[in-house]
Amino acid sequence: MELTTRRIFSKLFSGSAVLSIVLLAAALLVFLVPVFWRGMEAFVFEGTVEFRTMQLDKFERGDPERIDRQKQRALAARKPVYDMLSEFEQELDDMSVVDRMEYKEPFSVLKDRIRQLLGPPPDAPKPSLPRDQYGATRMDAARETLHSILYKTVYKRDTSSEMGTKAYEPRRPEFKGTAIAPLFDYMENNLEEMMQPQREFYWQFLIDRPIDANFFGGIWPALLGTLYLTVGAVIFAVPMGVLSAIYLIEYAGDNWLVSILRTFVSTLAGVPSIVFGLFGLAFFINTVGISDSKSVLAGALTLGLLILPMVIRAAEEALRSVPGTYKEAALSLGASRWRTILTVILPTALPGIISGIIISMGRAAGETAPIIFTAAVSVGAPLGLLDTFSEPTQALSWGIYNLATEHEAADEIRHVQYGMALTLISLVLLLNLAAIILRSKLSKKQRG
Repeated sequence: MELTTRRIFSKLFSGSAVLSIVLLAAALLVFLVPVFWRGMEAFVFEGTVEFRTMQLDKFERGDPERIDRQKQRALAARKPVYDMLSEFEQELDDMSVVDRMEYKEPFSVLKDRIRQLLGPPPDAPKPSLPRDQYGATRMDAARETLHSILYKTVYKRDTSSEMGTKAYEPRRPEFKGTAIAPLFDYMENNLEEMMQPQREFYWQFLIDRPIDANFFGGIWPALLGTLYLTVGAVIFAVPMGVLSAIYLIEYAGDNWLVSILRTFVSTLAGVPSIVFGLFGLAFFINTVGISDSKSVLAGALTLGLLILPMVIRAAEEALRSVPGTYKEAALSLGASRWRTILTVILPTALPGIISGIIISMGRAAGETAPIIFTAAVSVGAPLGLLDTFSEPTQALSWGIYNLATEHEAADEIRHVQYGMALTLISLVLLLNLAAIILRSKLSKKQRG
């Protein structure tokens, strides 16, 4: 009976473990698949002639002759739209004041939507903001804008609730019998001819600078800033963490003072990251004054403190895993304690230490709170290496939050937000994969 019970419990525990792994994998898929799917829209999408024109103007990228031919075809298809708008404006001049006031607001909204889709008319002066210089650069945005041209959003009163029900009504009836009435059917039937869509692979999203608050361009300053902050944090945390672990394992012994130190390390590992950010602002910037205000250096030092407990713990565990016979053999051959640590213990523990360091890099790359007060800004140019000592930077984690919550046109640049998220997640996954591969190779090398 006892053996049967053990078998039952063993199967239950095994089944629970398998179920937990399956649920974890399912949760990861539910989270990651939408991010990867939406994030790829920043790199692979259906671009319009406006996108290719913008790329040529801002980055000198593309075949000018081919783009010019596409622009001419698009302008030929757009000409009837501009003609109908001009004809209706003349018609407005001949209307009575009452009729003119009736059409004024709907026509103003319609013209604004058309400008969002097609950009400014060919004979109009060039706007100052890049977002106003071009129409819809992506075909999905073009279709949404066309929908807002064809239909207006209304909220119909719902007797079952206090809130109205969102609905769409055609704009055609507002302009029935006028010169602009045929415009709606024309634009619906000739959208592709006006926009000249084609499939784009925009890998330069990673290396292009952002233009006009991320309306156009890429995320290079944010990606570069993330790398600066991550590498800086590792440079600061790794020597301190590894040396601290060596002291705690090889020199400190086991007494009340060491117990207190280990408690401090455990406490630091559990401190909310926002506290590190406030500490970094108060200490590194306001007290020590390593920079006049936010800087990459201040942010890297703050992130270094954040990952320091992880590095110490990982190094401690790696050092503990070294067989005691290795140390005894080295000491018996006359090696000093420090030489034994450098030539025997550290090389043996290296796979575990490196794994902990790389995982800590992933943690540093993904943190937002510590750099809000110490390093991150919403806009900025890519920094040179020497600028990191005194200048703030963009960062992927802060950029995702900023663009999703504080940007004036957050809904229009969802592809940028998801592209940043995909880049950051891919960076963290690559770091973790590198840790696994490197640990495996070093372990095999040590086994011979």
